[in-house]
Amino acid sequence: MEFNKNIAVLGGGSWATAIVKILTENLDTVNWWMRDKDCVDHIKKFKHNPKYIQSIQFDVNKLNISTNIQEIVDASDILIVAIPSPYLAKAFEEIEVEGIDKKVVISATKGVVPAETNRIPARYFHKVFGVPYNKIGMIAGPCHAEEVAMERLSYLTIACEDEEIAGYVAAAMDCRYINTMTSDDLFGTELSAILKNVYAVASGICHGLGYGDNFQAVLISAAIRETQDFIDAVHPIHRDVTSSAYLGDLLVTAYSQFSRNRNFGSMVGKGYSVRSAQIEMNMVAEGYYAAKGIYEINKKFGVDIPIVNAVYNILYEKISPIMEMKLLAAKLS
Repeated sequence: MEFNKNIAVLGGGSWATAIVKILTENLDTVNWWMRDKDCVDHIKKFKHNPKYIQSIQFDVNKLNISTNIQEIVDASDILIVAIPSPYLAKAFEEIEVEGIDKKVVISATKGVVPAETNRIPARYFHKVFGVPYNKIGMIAGPCHAEEVAMERLSYLTIACEDEEIAGYVAAAMDCRYINTMTSDDLFGTELSAILKNVYAVASGICHGLGYGDNFQAVLISAAIRETQDFIDAVHPIHRDVTSSAYLGDLLVTAYSQFSRNRNFGSMVGKGYSVRSAQIEMNMVAEGYYAAKGIYEINKKFGVDIPIVNAVYNILYEKISPIMEMKLLAAKLS
């Protein structure tokens, strides 16, 4: 496919950095916005992000990188938003950005936008900026930024109601170490991507408490059933949750050494307070915010999601991880 649409990545973290690397495999120019001017200057001079995935070396001749978000938006047809969910609204509120409603917006943000409405990113971009749902997409895994840096074979699913848009973005990201697929299940894949971070926190808590592989298998088997029950209630269409965008993404996030959500949960299971675990990691574990968001959203739907409830109780109600996981284990038996 000939690429003639300008693509931008918004965000400066590890996932944004990995996505830019992937896109430079196929595109002559990638527009890139990041907030930190020192990081921008460092990348231009030394060809790598000084804060995240420093092993990725960029061909800076392919980067149009700027701290001016309006400039990057104006220069682009497709915006891939890789800003962590806790900071998503703030990034657009600090500087009023115009013209987003005329762009294709692809979310690489796998969390709930923390607000009174607990919106998922697709709904946020639709409600706040007026982007039509058929021009909103999302990127699902299984794919860790660290393995992208090492060019280990990884898989991405691009979900969008418009098949042409999904196919275009998938082709732009398909390369020798990335296999891409498409889906029209925007809401299902996005909710699944949010839920899997909560389940990874649960997996980490169990690991920190000393539960073994046998219980982990039971936990994650229950998690995929919860996922199906929840997304079927919220957006009831036919879908196969055993495919890689759902089950595959859940498995890698729950088990991988690179999973920040699992590592965060493991620290909580070992006795760290939530705040001390967040400080120790110095990275965003979106499962923390997602647990509250999904808990609040489920007040409307009333789906039986005991794993999400357990994580919520531990993180927000300060219930003992030992006691809460004992109660959960009894429910899963």
